[in-house]
Formats: sequence, C-alpha cells, structure tokens
Amino acid sequence: MKINKKSFSGAPAVLVILTASQVFAQSSEAKSASRHDISSAVPWSVQVDPVDPGDVNIEPAFRLAIYENLVDELAKTKQFKRVFRSGDRNAGDIPDLLILKTTVEHYTPGSETRRAVTTVSGATKLNVRTQICTRQGEVVLDRVVNGNVRFFGGNLRATHNLARNVAGAIKQSTWPDPKPSVAETAD
Repeated sequence: MKINKKSFSGAPAVLVILTASQVFAQSSEAKSASRHDISSAVPWSVQVDPVDPGDVNIEPAFRLAIYENLVDELAKTKQFKRVFRSGDRNAGDIPDLLILKTTVEHYTPGSETRRAVTTVSGATKLNVRTQICTRQGEVVLDRVVNGNVRFFGGNLRATHNLARNVAGAIKQSTWPDPKPSVAETAD
C-alpha cells in the first residue's frame, strides 16, 4: 500500500501527543497535591531539647552525637511539620509544638578493638528515656529506647542506632489532636 502524502494527516499523531502530555500534567499535579495534603495533615512540630545525662557518666561527645542524630532522624520521619533545635527562636511562634526530652538511663562504653577481635565483648550500649510533651507539660509519649553497636563500627554508631530507634518508636505512636488556638475558637 502506498501512502499518499497529500491524503495523510498528522492529526492522529498530534492527538496522541496532546493526550499523553495532559495525562502527564495531571499525574504531576496529583503528586504535588498529595505532598501538600501530607504536610497539611501533620499538625505538630517538634523541638529537640539537649540530652540530659541523668545520673550516668557519659562523655559530652556522646550526648552531642545523640542530639544531632535525633534531629536528623526526626526530620527523616516526616511525622512533623518542622523539627526545631533547642533555643530556636522560631519555635516560640509555633502553636502546635511538642518537645522531645531525652534522659540517659544507662551507658556502657564499648571497645572497637575488642569488637574487632571477638564478637562476644566490646559492645557500646545506650539506654534512654524518651518523652514527648506538649507546651503545657502533658506527656504524650514515654518510652525507654535502646541503641547499641555490637559487631562493627565506631562507638558513636550506637548514637545513630539509638536515634533511629527513637524515630521508629515515634512513627508507631499516635498524637492527640492539637487544641484549637484562641484565634480559631473566636471564628
């Protein structure tokens, strides 16, 4: 069959291209809308307070590493609108703010050398009490969480594992509905 160039119309091809571009645009809009819906569905923000050593003799480097890893891991969970550091002035204006308090209950310093030689000893172990409170002091989450490094890795790896376990416990938790602010109740 010979195609006559004069009788061939490119209309079907143009129609297919236009339809495909409309479907792509609609799916892109749906993806951006779903991202917006998720962020608007998360009513709470969280402020991470410095790690309290409690009665445990723990090096300042470990406390700082726990704090930094908590900030990073909480941001990754997407459970909160924003994650604030302690002392952030912007947190003062947030009406639905939760405060994460972490107290070290037990710490066993490990030895990277012993872990490398034997798998039986040398583990670094951390045990902390994690509390999430509202501004009014109401405790909405109270858990004891562990973090350790048993086989390979530096001693500070235990702080990363601990923060990941805290974030996991938070992801599994449910939060109360935020109380409406005075401005919302006046409407």
